[in-house]
Amino acid sequence: MKQLQRNLLITAAALLLFGNAGAELTPRKHIHIVGSSTAYPIIAAAAEHFGRNHDFTTPVVESTGTGGGIKLFCAGLRLNTPDIAMASRNMKPSERGACEKRNVTDIREIKIGFDGIVIANHRRAPRFPLSRRDIYLALARWVPSPDRPGTLIANPYQNWKEINSELPDQKIRVYGPPPTSGTRDILVERLLTNACLDIPSLRELYQENSAAFNRQCHALREDGHFINAGENDARLVRKLRNDPDALGIFGFNFLDRNPDILQAASIGGNNPSFETIESGVYPLSRPLYLYVKPRHGRIVPGLGEFVESMIGQDSIGPEGRLIDQGLIPLPKIQ
Repeated sequence: MKQLQRNLLITAAALLLFGNAGAELTPRKHIHIVGSSTAYPIIAAAAEHFGRNHDFTTPVVESTGTGGGIKLFCAGLRLNTPDIAMASRNMKPSERGACEKRNVTDIREIKIGFDGIVIANHRRAPRFPLSRRDIYLALARWVPSPDRPGTLIANPYQNWKEINSELPDQKIRVYGPPPTSGTRDILVERLLTNACLDIPSLRELYQENSAAFNRQCHALREDGHFINAGENDARLVRKLRNDPDALGIFGFNFLDRNPDILQAASIGGNNPSFETIESGVYPLSRPLYLYVKPRHGRIVPGLGEFVESMIGQDSIGPEGRLIDQGLIPLPKIQ
């Protein structure tokens, strides 16, 4: 009887929130979370703990990539849209605009901790000491011509040693994230963009025509040397296990959980570690976020309670349970 009364209250709340559209809704018992593949194992662990220790259904967590998750999150306020989006970057202004068009205007942004992006390979393979320039010349679709200064050409590099004589004599093959991934956004913004700005002609292009600069500098090669590995970082780790000659780009927590299989490349002389990511010394450190629809808290059982459990010291504090899942805590809870 109590459950029936609860369902009736949830349906009534849906009708109040969504008008006639609510009449088409079936009350949903579980919280729905989508987004970042990097944050996925962390939030999935939090969801399992919540389900075991509260009188609510265990939240459903899906790895869709940051961009894909935010797109689903911004689709509206109906119960067939997610309640929470996981993100490995800030929500972009264009994404907030898309949310606003669908009446998703009351959004709570929560920074839960840090992660780092690593470039790694199998422990049996040579270790890579990479510079920002090395990564740019290996991955970019367009690179400066070695013979005609100021001219960009289709990337001709086949081997790491062609880029830098100190790198291994090994064919360039890098598994990386798709365009919907926040990991890819950070890689492009932190490494490719800055490497382009070190080139005088491209720095001029940036000042004169930023859109043209983005087309030239944000494009990754599509000739088989950079391989879109999808949103599943665990699957990417399995690829590296079976392909010692390849490198992969993914979140630090997957490296930290597979020390017997993987080793990280250094970037600019900095190795990824708990300490270098937390301090920001490592160049590809980044915060992780949750984006929440507070209005869904009136119609989705346990949403508010789950969010409060996520931001507590026992979850994301320096001694919190999610540290064992690869989350690097904030200097202090914010």
